[in-house]
Amino acid sequence: MNGESKSEVVDGLLELPSAASGHGRRALWRRVLAGDADGAHETKRAMAGRHLMMIAIGGTIGTGIFLSAGSAVSLAGPGSALLSYIVVGLFCYAVVISLGEMASYIPVSGTFAVFGTRFVSPALGFTLGWNYWLQCELTAAAVVLQFWESRLQAWEWALIIIIPIFAMQLINVRVYGESEYWFAMIKVLMIIVFIIVGLIYDWGGVVHHPGPGRSNFENGQAFIGGFSAFAQTFTYAFYSYGGVELVTLAAGESAAPHKTVPRAIRATFVRIVLFYVLTILTIGLCINYTDPTLLNAAYDSDVTASPITVVFVRAGFGAAANVINAVLLTAVLSATNSCFYASSRMLLSLARTGHAPRVFGWVNSRGVPVPALVMALAMAFLTFFTTIWGEGVVFTWLLNLTGISALLVWGSIGPISLRFRAAWRAQGRTVADLAYVQPLFPVLPLATVTLAVLMFAAEGYAAVVEQPFDPRNVVATYVGVALYVLLYGGYTLYERVCLGKTTHFVPLADVDLDTDAVWRRGEGAHVRERERAEKEARDARGTCLACCGGAFGGWQSTCTRLWVRCISWLGICPRVSIAALGLYWIDEKLFFMGAYQGLAASGRWQVSVLCVAVSVHTLLEQRPRRSNKS
Repeated sequence: MNGESKSEVVDGLLELPSAASGHGRRALWRRVLAGDADGAHETKRAMAGRHLMMIAIGGTIGTGIFLSAGSAVSLAGPGSALLSYIVVGLFCYAVVISLGEMASYIPVSGTFAVFGTRFVSPALGFTLGWNYWLQCELTAAAVVLQFWESRLQAWEWALIIIIPIFAMQLINVRVYGESEYWFAMIKVLMIIVFIIVGLIYDWGGVVHHPGPGRSNFENGQAFIGGFSAFAQTFTYAFYSYGGVELVTLAAGESAAPHKTVPRAIRATFVRIVLFYVLTILTIGLCINYTDPTLLNAAYDSDVTASPITVVFVRAGFGAAANVINAVLLTAVLSATNSCFYASSRMLLSLARTGHAPRVFGWVNSRGVPVPALVMALAMAFLTFFTTIWGEGVVFTWLLNLTGISALLVWGSIGPISLRFRAAWRAQGRTVADLAYVQPLFPVLPLATVTLAVLMFAAEGYAAVVEQPFDPRNVVATYVGVALYVLLYGGYTLYERVCLGKTTHFVPLADVDLDTDAVWRRGEGAHVRERERAEKEARDARGTCLACCGGAFGGWQSTCTRLWVRCISWLGICPRVSIAALGLYWIDEKLFFMGAYQGLAASGRWQVSVLCVAVSVHTLLEQRPRRSNKS
């Protein structure tokens, strides 16, 4: 019972007691709650590049854009809501780019919490980790389902959702990546269709359904309530953008993160901001800010239909209302899926760095942190029990809590990035050795800090000057700040009193830049050169095959190349897209060419094998028919 039962610190991580150290009673509860999980296993790098890409594109499109966007328009007018989403979108871009630089070089679960501990101080990492873990979108998911089926209580619907999601998460991280890939694709397609239909309806392109045109932005209706109302919309925008950091959180379980993470990070601004800005613009154009169907959680607890559903109904697609709500259900599943993944990985990271009970650092042989996942499930049950006070009331409070918490967490990433670069320079390292270099440094980290301070001050001002004055609004606005200060101050006091530490910040010379890095110091150039040579070799083989395929057709070859480039840009599985291309053309020669182009675009021999096999089948099916015709 002496040294054998005690934990040891190895490479900065807590090595937990082995399974053999526990006796019958401990083994029983371990079998029930953790299976074969222990401190010896690690998470698996099983997520592919397309998973990260689609998480970056559609992973952040959660329940916020379906719910809180309507409140922003109703509260301050379509112009103010649009401007708010643009400002927060730029803020999120700066956050993700700054965070992506660090996550692509040191891809770990916990990202900003780990970086805060390593680069700034353990107190900051502790605060960011627990603050982020407490954020939860599950109650908002129940609000969406309340519109879908009002005969059941929100917590009853929650049980129907979270149990299957929990079971999927128990399998492995590949299941999460694959499920989130398809969930995100459905959301992205729905948003694209919504923007197209909404703009056509607004321009008067739907027969018998005249659109409002620009009337909602005219006669002083674009900006309502002045600066105070505009500042309050930041909360809704933050809630909608919540999750943009998820792609960096998943870097710790992705294959080749030094390549996949930068590719996904660069896609964030154009795609995510485009979706959000155009969505809020379409809602503002199609629905007047005085319309009672808009979700108005700022003034009351009535949770009504999503504005996206309202636009479809008014454009003459009333029969599609249930279909739209079914897609909203997909967003709920995606939000729950991401919530379970993010909270379990963050708790795992906290446990591995000594900031949470060691049991939550256990991982099973499949790379799943079972105890942390069970804790996420328990927290979900506890959250849904709060709906006894009414879904609207709980939703409003969680909206303020998650909005301010997101602002504080994202605002803290700026100083972390600055400290990371300062330590990088202090240790004599070159920027060329980074896996991804953020542009315009230090503009983006400084912009992150500046925008965070300004938006925080604006929200506080709006809460104070709002008429009639309600102290509950001030409390709701600053409840996230109280949590942040409590966590940071409490851990700092713990360090001084219990641990006897006198140095709060990590010295730049002692910052750990090597543990979990994608390559050793100075190896970046050699790794890139080797990968570049391998890529050139693949491109050379692909070009040769593409030339052979190009001999089968002229304009079809151009269409094929455009198709492959589009699906590669979207991150869609090449096997699915190439098969769809061949089935569309129904031409065996072009089918072979599609296989060649797919091989050149993806470098996967499985693509070529699949398409050639289907091509042979097509040849065998078509030739008898041709002989009969002759």
